[in-house]
Amino acid sequence: MKKGKLPTKIVSEDYELEYGTDTLEIHKDAIEEGQRVIVIDDLIATGCIAVAAIKLAQKPGGVVIEFAVVVSLPDIGDSQKIQEHGTRVHAQTEFEGD
Repeated sequence: MKKGKLPTKIVSEDYELEYGTDTLEIHKDAIEEGQRVIVIDDLIATGCIAVAAIKLAQKPGGVVIEFAVVVSLPDIGDSQKIQEHGTRVHAQTEFEGD
């Protein structure tokens, strides 16, 4: 969830963009210690937001087992950053090109 939208205690993760920074947030009690988590998104391009989402799920003790995405853009760098964090990536569709 984007910053400032949740009504209760939160944990957050900042991430870098080409033009600045942004923040993702979840409820502090949304994920329990040791809980297995799959992070799902619609599109992955550079992988920055995906890595932030994985780190965010890990903060309260979640164990991210996979990152699933509908559309992947592999020529931009997408899943490489996620795999570097030890997370498997599953993409339904890939489109080549910038």
